[in-house]
Amino acid sequence: MVAAAIFMPLTGFLAARLGRKRLFKWAVVGFTVASMLSGSAQSLNQLIVCRVLQGMFGACLVPLSQAVLLDSHPRERHGAAMALWGLGVMAAPVLGPSLGGWLTEHLSWRAVFFVNLPLGILTWLGLAAFVPETAVDRERRFDGLGFGLLALAIGAFQTMLDRGQSQAWFASAEVVAEALLAGLALYLFLVHSFTHAHPFIEPGLFRDRNFSVSLLLMFFTGAILFGTMSLLPPFLHNLLGFPLIDVGNLLVPRGLGTMAAMFVVGRLAGRLDMRWLILLGLALTSLAMHEMTQFNTDINAWDIARTGIVQGLGLGFVFVPLTTVAFSTLAPRFRNEGTALFSLARNIGGSIGISAMATLLARNAQVGHAALAENINPFNLALRQAVESGAHDLSTAPGLLALDAEVSRQASMLAYLQDFRLMMWVALICIPLIALLRRPGWAAVPVATPTAD
Repeated sequence: MVAAAIFMPLTGFLAARLGRKRLFKWAVVGFTVASMLSGSAQSLNQLIVCRVLQGMFGACLVPLSQAVLLDSHPRERHGAAMALWGLGVMAAPVLGPSLGGWLTEHLSWRAVFFVNLPLGILTWLGLAAFVPETAVDRERRFDGLGFGLLALAIGAFQTMLDRGQSQAWFASAEVVAEALLAGLALYLFLVHSFTHAHPFIEPGLFRDRNFSVSLLLMFFTGAILFGTMSLLPPFLHNLLGFPLIDVGNLLVPRGLGTMAAMFVVGRLAGRLDMRWLILLGLALTSLAMHEMTQFNTDINAWDIARTGIVQGLGLGFVFVPLTTVAFSTLAPRFRNEGTALFSLARNIGGSIGISAMATLLARNAQVGHAALAENINPFNLALRQAVESGAHDLSTAPGLLALDAEVSRQASMLAYLQDFRLMMWVALICIPLIALLRRPGWAAVPVATPTAD
C-alpha cells in the first residue's frame, strides 16, 4: 500500500515520457513477475520486498486503464465506458476476499499470487493488440524535488496510519515523528508546486471544480468502502462465529449489488444527470449503514447479505457517475495525472478509513466493557435471575470467566455498531457536496456500443 501510494502520482510523467501503452505493458509485466516472486517467497522479509515491487508496478494500472477508456470514447459515452471499467475496480475488492479465501482453503496462500500469471499474460496480449500508443513528450521535465516531497509526505502518512494502532498513536514518538514529517513534506510540496515553473503536479488540475469536488467525494467513498470491508470479516468470524469460507460467501452479495448498479448506470449514462445517481448512491449507502447499526449477536445470514446488497448498490451508483462527472470538464491533457490522483484519493481515503475504524473499534470496545462491567453487582436484578436460572455461575472461576467473555462480546458488538453509525454519518455529510458539482455540458445521446466505420 505504501509503495502503490508513493508511485501512483508518477503515472502522468512516465506516461508522457515513455508513452502510455509502453508504460502500461511494462507495468503489467512487472506486476506479474512480482506476484510470482511473492508466491515463491521463502521468508517474511522476501515477501515484504516482493510486495513492495508489486505495489510499485501496480500503482499505475488503474489510472492508465481509466485514461485509456476516457480517451477511447467521446465525452457523452464516458458514463457507459466507466460503468464497465468500474465493474473491475469496485467489484474486485469486494469479491477478492472470497476468491482468496477459497484458494487458501483448497490450495495454498501462494495460489493467491500465482493466479495473476494467466491474467497478466492475457492483459499484456490485449494491450499489445488493441491499445494505441500515445505521443511521447520528450521535452517534459521531471520535477525530482516535487516528487520527492510528495513521496515523503505520502510514505510517512501511510506508515503513520499503518503503525498508529499498534503503537498507541500519538503516545508514541515514532507516530508523532511520522505525522510531523508528513505534514512538513506536504507543506513544502505545496509551496514548491505553486512557485516552480514546471511542478510535478500542475495546479491547473484543481481549477476544475468538478474534478476537485469529485476528489473529495472519492476520498470519502474510499473510506466507507475499505472501512466497511476491514470491519466485516472480523465481525462475522470473531464475533458472530461464522466459518471463514462462509465469511467470504457473505461478502459476495455486496459485490453483486455493485455490479448490478454498474449495469444500470451503463444504461442510464447519457440519458440522466449523473448527479442524481450520486445522490441515490449516497442515500442507499446511508440506509445500508443505518440498517447495520441495528445488528445484534443473533443476526442471521440473510440480513447480512441483504444489507450488503444495498450497500453494494449504493457504492456502485456513486463510483461510476462520480468518475464520469470528475472528468467531464477536465482538459484531456490532464487525464493521466487526473486519473492517478483520483485513484490516490480513493486509496488514501481507504487507508484512513481502515485505521480510523480499527482505532475506534478498539477504544469503544474498552469503554463499552467498562460500562457494562459496572452492572455486574449483587443489586442487578437481571443478573440475579440469570444466576438463579443456572445461566451463569459466579461462584467458580470458570463461571466468572464465562461472564467476562460475554461482557466482552457485547462490548465488541456495541463498538462495531458505533463504527457503522460513524460511516453512516460520513455518507450523509457527503450529500451536500453534490450541489457543488456542475452538470456536464455535452448533450445526452443514446448509449450504444461503438462500431468501426
